[in-house]
Amino acid sequence: MRKLLLATLAVTGLAAGLQHAAAQDYPTKPVRMLVPFAAGGGTDTVGRVIAAELTKRLGQQFFVENRPGAAAQLGTDLVAKSAPDGYTLLWTVTDGLSILPAVKASVPYKIPDDFAFIAGVLQLPFAVSVNVKVPVKSLAELIAYAKANPGKLNFGSAGIGSAPQLGIVLMNQAAGMNMVHVPFAGLGPATNALIAGTVDVSLVTPPQAKPHAEGGKIRVLAVTGDKRYHQLPDVPTLRELGLNVTTIVGYGLSAPAKTPEPVLNKLKQGISAMMKDKDLLDRLAKLGYQTDLQLGDAYRDFILKDLAQWRAVAKAANIKID
Repeated sequence: MRKLLLATLAVTGLAAGLQHAAAQDYPTKPVRMLVPFAAGGGTDTVGRVIAAELTKRLGQQFFVENRPGAAAQLGTDLVAKSAPDGYTLLWTVTDGLSILPAVKASVPYKIPDDFAFIAGVLQLPFAVSVNVKVPVKSLAELIAYAKANPGKLNFGSAGIGSAPQLGIVLMNQAAGMNMVHVPFAGLGPATNALIAGTVDVSLVTPPQAKPHAEGGKIRVLAVTGDKRYHQLPDVPTLRELGLNVTTIVGYGLSAPAKTPEPVLNKLKQGISAMMKDKDLLDRLAKLGYQTDLQLGDAYRDFILKDLAQWRAVAKAANIKID
């Protein structure tokens, strides 16, 4: 019995040693970065930039694989259930990690238990935008008009439970407004409706809002981030204007839970080095992104704070999706 126990311990120790050595040598083969959205969208496009940068810095190919479906749930769940070896990663926005779990009765993965959060890399606020026919030219005027005319103004969003809907509902709750929701099948159609005057208000990504504001089709009253947006430097944040709320879409990299620490550290080192590259930072800024490096626990805390905020907003407004 003693010999069997010693043999078992020896085999276990050998296996652990081999696993540790493999983790130290990571990566030794191509790494796939699952994007839970279709090819060609913003998350996919910038994900390919990040994959190329990690390829240069870590010596193996990092490649994007698109797994769209169920509002980011499909690809997110696939990563949660993948082998925790560092060869299947999740590159995504906050949709599947902090928004979907806030508005859906159940998702097939647990936040944060099923993931190792590697790094938050990029952020994007929204531009609080109104059609030029709406008789307001500032956030204060919008709030005053909406409160004086409850239910008269409507707002478009990318759909029920989307970040643009939740963001304006949060503004409604904070300012005592009652703007009526008009859901669309995506942010593109919602933005087109805003430009056409079919809806009065919308949260639009700043790169989308900028040319239409310059063309006189919409007015941008504020941005929803915690700092001003670099391509709209004259537009104040909601907080600057006295509305103490933020809506930020975060982009980051995660792995399945129980991924070895040496693997996570290699990935963090690669991302940290990447985010010191001025040429890359300039390129990301031109694409419209704000950089905000959050490593490990800092990224995890960002996701959990975002999840708590949207759960509270959704509960108060009775926003649910099946």
